[in-house]
Formats: sequence, structure tokens, C-alpha cells
Amino acid sequence: MRKYVFREYKKGYPKLFLKEKEKLERFLPKNINIEHIGSTAVPGLGGKGILDIMVGFKTNHEMKEYTKLMLKKRYEIMPGFKRFGRISFKKFYGLIFWKRRIHVHFVLLNKIIWVRNINFRNKLRKSSKLLNEYTKIKKEAVKYAKGEGKKYRDYKDNFIKKMSTCN
Repeated sequence: MRKYVFREYKKGYPKLFLKEKEKLERFLPKNINIEHIGSTAVPGLGGKGILDIMVGFKTNHEMKEYTKLMLKKRYEIMPGFKRFGRISFKKFYGLIFWKRRIHVHFVLLNKIIWVRNINFRNKLRKSSKLLNEYTKIKKEAVKYAKGEGKKYRDYKDNFIKKMSTCN
């Protein structure tokens, strides 16, 4: 499965998120903050088709404790995305010819990564102008990056930072 491509938005993404959220809620702490983020969380926004879920914890200790459970549930830690205040996991579902990629990001609740992701998602949901502008940037990022994740993320980064921090 090629990861850095642009796919059209599918209406089934919110339902997939709710299914995965229910699975996570079975073993994560009660009253945990679980949010659907990324391109699959914004109706009409295309992207890589990866379901991104952000889970907000109050402490790093709590994140580390539940990391062990994630590994037992067959989520894999994503190399390069484990650092103070953030641990990211991936999981695949599907058959040989079809795979659903899910990323779950443990972050500290109400810290910059949490706030930026929520703000950016909400702004994209509210503004068709912003949604169209970001769609264009994502398509350009795919062409520019030629499959390299760091280039893909860097290409979009300034726009995301600008839009997620201003009102």
C-alpha cells in the first residue's frame, strides 16, 4: 500500500472512527479524551485515507502505562514518533489486497499538539475556503514528496501551524 498518495474522502470514515474508538474505550481509562483528527475527520477533505485518532492523557506516566496495553492489543509503535509528550501507534486491518491503516496518537491533553490538531480540524470543518486551500496543498505535497514522509509533512507544516494557532 502506497502511503503518500491523495485519495478522495469517503463518507464511511466517521463510522470507522466510532468503531475504533469503541475498541479503544474497552481498555483505555474511563472518561479519556479520544478525538478523530486528520483528513478522514474532515468531510470532503481527501488525503492518504489513514484513520488518525488522538488520545489525550493527563501525564506521561499514564501514557507509558497504557502503551503496554496497546502493544498487547497488537498496535505497533511508529518509529520516529515516540518522544516526550507523544507516542504514536499503527495498526492494519484487512486482507491481502485491501488494508485499512489506523494511527493512534497518545499525547498530553491540552498541550500544543492537542490544541493544534483540534483547532485545525475544527477550522477545516467550518470553512470551505480553507478546506479547498488545504486540499490543494496536500495534492502538491504528494507530488513534491515523491513518497518521502518527512518531505510530505514539511510541505504542509507551515500552513497547518498558521491555521491551527490563529483565530
